[in-house]
Amino acid sequence: MFTGIISDIGKVVSVTQRDAGIRLRIASAYERETIDLGASIACSGICLTVVDTADAEEGCTFDVEASSETLDCTTMGEWSAGTAINLERALRAGDELGGHIVSGHVDGVATITGRADETDMARFTFSVPEPLARFIAAKGSVALDGTSLTVNSVEDATFSVMLIPHSLQMTNWGTKDVGDKVNLEVDLFARYLDRLGAYREQ
Repeated sequence: MFTGIISDIGKVVSVTQRDAGIRLRIASAYERETIDLGASIACSGICLTVVDTADAEEGCTFDVEASSETLDCTTMGEWSAGTAINLERALRAGDELGGHIVSGHVDGVATITGRADETDMARFTFSVPEPLARFIAAKGSVALDGTSLTVNSVEDATFSVMLIPHSLQMTNWGTKDVGDKVNLEVDLFARYLDRLGAYREQ
């Protein structure tokens, strides 16, 4: 589990093709000794398992692997050496829940359809796949590229969020623009409530 509070901006070092997916090497400011093999790290919202680590000039590198299914459902297939990604370590007992409950299981890909810079903040507008639109509500929570954000407005299959200066500086959102695609995870409780409602109607 995660909270959507980004703790580092990582950078893809290399992408290696595998028979049924890829292996990524990611550079991070995390200290190597704090990352156990098998640990979960959310990489731009995708929960991935660490399979190797190595020392680096500043921090470390860690390797993760992803299946073809993950590539089909996320933006990971577009990542290459140099891509900046949002990183978050798994939630530990006693940690502050600063965002909202995020599983790291991406539901789909949203597309940025608008960016309006308002002084030092930025308002982003997104389009989402129609089947996911019903899970997004004004003042509700979404995770976009792993970042916990509050929905400002919703209209059909589009919605908007506002990013404060701190979020723009401490994540990769400062470089995002119209046409970019981001990983979307809808609110966990909205998903379960929808399923419960469907079950009761049977």
